[in-house]
Amino acid sequence: MTVTDATPAPPAEGERDLLVDARGVKVHFPIKRGVVFDKVVGYVYAVDGVDLQIRRGETYGLVGESGCGKSTLGKAILNLEPPTEGSVVVDGTDVASLGGKELRARRKDFQMVFQDPMSSLDPRQSVESLLVEGMKAHGLASDEKALATRLRELLKAVGLPAAALKKYPHEFSGGQRQRIGIARALAVEPKLIVADEPVSALDVSVQAQVINLLEELQDEFGLTYLVVAHDLAVVRHISDRIGVMYLGGIVEEADADDLYAQPLHPYTRALLSAVPLPDPVAEDRREQILLVGDLPSPSNPPAGCRFHTRCPWRQETRCDDERPQLRVVEVDGVPSSHRVACHWAEQIERGEIRPHDVSATSTEQAIRDDGDDDR
Repeated sequence: MTVTDATPAPPAEGERDLLVDARGVKVHFPIKRGVVFDKVVGYVYAVDGVDLQIRRGETYGLVGESGCGKSTLGKAILNLEPPTEGSVVVDGTDVASLGGKELRARRKDFQMVFQDPMSSLDPRQSVESLLVEGMKAHGLASDEKALATRLRELLKAVGLPAAALKKYPHEFSGGQRQRIGIARALAVEPKLIVADEPVSALDVSVQAQVINLLEELQDEFGLTYLVVAHDLAVVRHISDRIGVMYLGGIVEEADADDLYAQPLHPYTRALLSAVPLPDPVAEDRREQILLVGDLPSPSNPPAGCRFHTRCPWRQETRCDDERPQLRVVEVDGVPSSHRVACHWAEQIERGEIRPHDVSATSTEQAIRDDGDDDR
């Protein structure tokens, strides 16, 4: 295995077409101060130069801890959060350049399923009203008889009875409300659905049902998914490919099985080491990687590699000054779909660079700092 400096090549001939092709996407939020005149004093670099491609019919999982920018990236792809820079081409159209009527006309092609099904559904609207609203906005509800048939089909597809049409969101459980949210997204016949933490607000017993439902709907309607989540088990179960995001950028991307079998970036290794193994013997023997400190502020990200402040494999020679770019991993001299943004991926994989005992050092320093404050 080698890691090349080449940028990722376009999909080879015969691969599925790209539905989403995002290049150099940045979303920066200005920080303003002042009572009368808003003065920009800085920016929050929520998404800072991301390339992301999603092929038709696949599920792309985007993972990372809270504050890394993954939800903002999902909204930028739908132009719910217009990118500061970059292009987002969805089904051949750069949606980042659209506005007004043109953007509204394309909204039916890409929809979103939100994290909290209760707050994303208007409590004053019945299920029928929630489903019909988008259909009418896009001219899909002109024939009343066809509309009634379509509503019944939608509810059946998500596992709800026809009687649910006349009820209101508060009359359903959390899992049922999320099914209504999914049905609302399906109502306008989209090509792409961005699911932002679709099961994190649900009981564990219900999460598997919703994930299985999403998979069934994908097969039935030929959907493409971008699933944003922090639960690695959920992402592994549903995703074809996975991107790992840290502080505004993607640090590793691979097919789901490859990522879990051979994580290359130190951050990915740390995330996977925190996932419990069902085998207690294997759990006891494996290496635990504990990250020190919190995610740095996205308004003042570290120079160089943005992970170097928490990385057990940090090397001052490059990590502090040079930001690594996503590079293609070659297996037996052939470029693969695995990409990683780490200067030392090969050396870490071969064991040539050993992790530092960052946790002990940082803990001792924290104790000393606390003691200084007390004095």
